[in-house]
Amino acid sequence: MAVEYESAGDYIKHHLGHLTLGNPESFWSIHLDTMFFSLAMGGLFLFLFMQAAKRVSEGVPGGLQNAVEMIVGFVDQQVKDTFHGRSNVIAPLALTLFVWIFLMNLLKLLPYDLLPYAAHAIGLEYLRINPTSDINATFGMSIAVFLLIIFYSIKIKGGVGFAKEMLLHPFGKWLIPFNFVLKVVEEIAKPVSLSLRLFGNMYAGGLIFTLIALLPWYIQWSLGLPWSLFKLLIITLQAFIFMVLTIVYLSMAHEDH
Repeated sequence: MAVEYESAGDYIKHHLGHLTLGNPESFWSIHLDTMFFSLAMGGLFLFLFMQAAKRVSEGVPGGLQNAVEMIVGFVDQQVKDTFHGRSNVIAPLALTLFVWIFLMNLLKLLPYDLLPYAAHAIGLEYLRINPTSDINATFGMSIAVFLLIIFYSIKIKGGVGFAKEMLLHPFGKWLIPFNFVLKVVEEIAKPVSLSLRLFGNMYAGGLIFTLIALLPWYIQWSLGLPWSLFKLLIITLQAFIFMVLTIVYLSMAHEDH
């Protein structure tokens, strides 16, 4: 049974709201829908790749194995072309980020009202199914990447080398305070740009889907299908950009001047 809304504003608010544990206005509240769908897509990623790995020795490869091998080969080539250090972590990390973000983005293409209406039918007021349109999720991933950048910078360059990089570049010892401020801004910009780029694109796409859903059904079909096809390109591109920038940042962290 369809849910009735008093106004377009109520419809938009309902579809952009989160299923929240705790006070929604509090910093410590948890978006349960973001947690559930991000973990579900992570589980789906592991399941698909484990199934493909089990079928490697079964003779003629099937469609799933071919798809997984193509993705792995594509990501591995990106790492070889972009990463100039030596690490056994970067390629698996890049593969995980690309596939996981792609699957989370792909939820955007599900019928827009299906899961929110189903959630409403069982008593859940809000349900937002796309984790990457939640800035908490995108910042969580980018902060994890940022911590890896700091870790490898110190590991490769040593504590003294890392301190010199923070204090002496680019203008030498006479402008240490200025160097430090510039370097801090440069480093903080990395996770901020990673998270906001992904969040902004996914949030804007969801808002456009919401506005299209408010139009008469015959206009919804004429606009919804082309926008969905365009969105498929965007969700793939955003996963690719996040992965490539992560590789670039970690490659920079491995450079010992």
